[in-house]
Amino acid sequence: MSRDVIERYFAAFNAGDTQGMLAELAEDVEHHVNEGVIRRGKPAFAEFCAHMSRCYRETLTDMVTFATEDGTRAAAEYVVNGTYLETDSGLPEARGQTYVLPAGSFFTLKDGKIARVTTYYNLADWLRQVK
Repeated sequence: MSRDVIERYFAAFNAGDTQGMLAELAEDVEHHVNEGVIRRGKPAFAEFCAHMSRCYRETLTDMVTFATEDGTRAAAEYVVNGTYLETDSGLPEARGQTYVLPAGSFFTLKDGKIARVTTYYNLADWLRQVK
């Protein structure tokens, strides 16, 4: 069941369906990003998604998901295929650069919903690709 939640979450991501992603989250979700502060709650997550959609167009490929037998933890490994659309604050100027970046996410699940998502990628590699 936990793998199904994660796979629906990422299918919604690839479809650009923020509402579909939000449907898989607990109300008090914690979103831990590679760089920056922890976002708490669905509204903060939705704001993050709106910002990301404005600055980046990304599709995830080569997805492999994992889950514990008790359904409380899960993980995914994938490749981010992206285009840098609009300059993000503190980052290089966007000129439509493309990038391919390995990444992973880790999840805590509670009552069939994602209660925590932590995402990791190599920021130095992304910077090298978009400069």
